[in-house]
Amino acid sequence: MFHHFHDYGIHTKSQGSIDKDDFYKMINFIGKNNILDAEIFFEKLKNKKLKETEVCITFDDALRCQIDIALPVLEELKIKSFFFVYTSVFEQKPDNLEIFRYFRVNYFKDINEFYKSFYKVLDKDLKKFFDENNDKINSTKDKFPFYSIEDIKFRLIRDNFLNKTKYEEIMFLMIKEKNLNFKETYKKLFFQKDDLKKLDNLGHLVGLHSHNHPTLLEKLNYDEQKHEYEKCLSSISNILDKPKNELKYMSHPCGSYNNDTLEILKELGVELGFKQIMTIETEKGMKKLNNSFLEIARQDHAQIYKSMN
Repeated sequence: MFHHFHDYGIHTKSQGSIDKDDFYKMINFIGKNNILDAEIFFEKLKNKKLKETEVCITFDDALRCQIDIALPVLEELKIKSFFFVYTSVFEQKPDNLEIFRYFRVNYFKDINEFYKSFYKVLDKDLKKFFDENNDKINSTKDKFPFYSIEDIKFRLIRDNFLNKTKYEEIMFLMIKEKNLNFKETYKKLFFQKDDLKKLDNLGHLVGLHSHNHPTLLEKLNYDEQKHEYEKCLSSISNILDKPKNELKYMSHPCGSYNNDTLEILKELGVELGFKQIMTIETEKGMKKLNNSFLEIARQDHAQIYKSMN
């Protein structure tokens, strides 16, 4: 599972990003012969013929750096991958998650300086909240070892302590103070429609990743979730001029889903779904790592990078 890439130029280095050389090294570390084209991976998995060492490469979030940095490597090595996109980016209304990431990476000395500034603007005593959520912090660290404790605490504040409106209000206040014109960054950060068509024409498989990329999709009710995926499916279908029943693949945004999500995806004809982590999540009723065709586990590239070094 890949997200962010950097090139020391247009795409600046950020927390968890890798460059072209790192990507080559990871492919060599995994073994080029172990990496299947997306379509072959899907067919072998469906027919229960997948070998233990066989994997595929996936990309989330419709990030422009994937087109500029990762795609040329894939094409050179003749590897066809999955690209999962959320579709509000094609309406020039992307989720602010990436805008906020760009802001904290480019307008602060480091991530901890951003966290300090954020908590200062929030102006709340958070010790009691963190103490009450200590078990959750530790269990999240077990699931996502590539996150620091401070990363986890910040995400808890963002997703649980605050609501989306309040969180974005604080972030836009900070952005205003730093004079970032965030709308000018859209083209630099996200796919355009032509990028999606290019991927499809090259033989990569484009899949669903919701419309608005909610960080906790499982908290939405059934109808709200259904709208997220119906809208995403329609948008991709229209852009690629493909029948909806040909779009059979997806990944869960931020790994967030529940039984309603799985039912909706089945109704929409989705046959393959990827989750976020290499963990059996018993709280979701899982009994094995790849619990169903809509819950295939992925290894974050950060863990592979750690294994290499």
